[in-house]
Amino acid sequence: MKKLFGIITLLIALTACHREEYFPKPKAFLRLEYPPHRYEKFYPPLPFSFEKSYLARWENKSDTAFNLYYPSMKARIYMTYSPIHNNLKKLLMDADKLTYKHAIKATGFPANDFVKPQKQVYGRLTLVTGNAASPLQFYLTDSTHHFVTGSLYFRAVPNYDSVRPPLEYLKQDIIHLMETWEWKSQQ
Repeated sequence: MKKLFGIITLLIALTACHREEYFPKPKAFLRLEYPPHRYEKFYPPLPFSFEKSYLARWENKSDTAFNLYYPSMKARIYMTYSPIHNNLKKLLMDADKLTYKHAIKATGFPANDFVKPQKQVYGRLTLVTGNAASPLQFYLTDSTHHFVTGSLYFRAVPNYDSVRPPLEYLKQDIIHLMETWEWKSQQ
């Protein structure tokens, strides 16, 4: 009887321990696909025009402030127009100050100057790397009459790795906006 009990116990133990092997799933990366870039000429009620993405929605905030809103990416480009009245240096310093407000969380500020003298459009595009609230800042001016600042924000916790795919997509839209910018007084 003891032998039978031992055999049954051994069989139960062997069958109880037999399981399918489980392996953890490999890490996956979210694949975000965006539509091809398409642009349309846009004439806001301000002294300039540009080509904006067809995905961007215009949000008028005041006579001098507006947003370009990308609902599918939960992103906004906050833009402000300021006429120049002997205050270009102050406007440039304020634009830089806004960019460097993100220095606490930023790991770098690579900037690209933008010069289009035939259209009298000059500016700078600054990528704020790291977990900054606004990963992209820019300004445009004709250096005598007009000045515009822009800041990109995502409605999400600032995590550079997470916002990088839509940031790269929107960076191309902002570069296109800058390249197609025209002052109405110059047309």
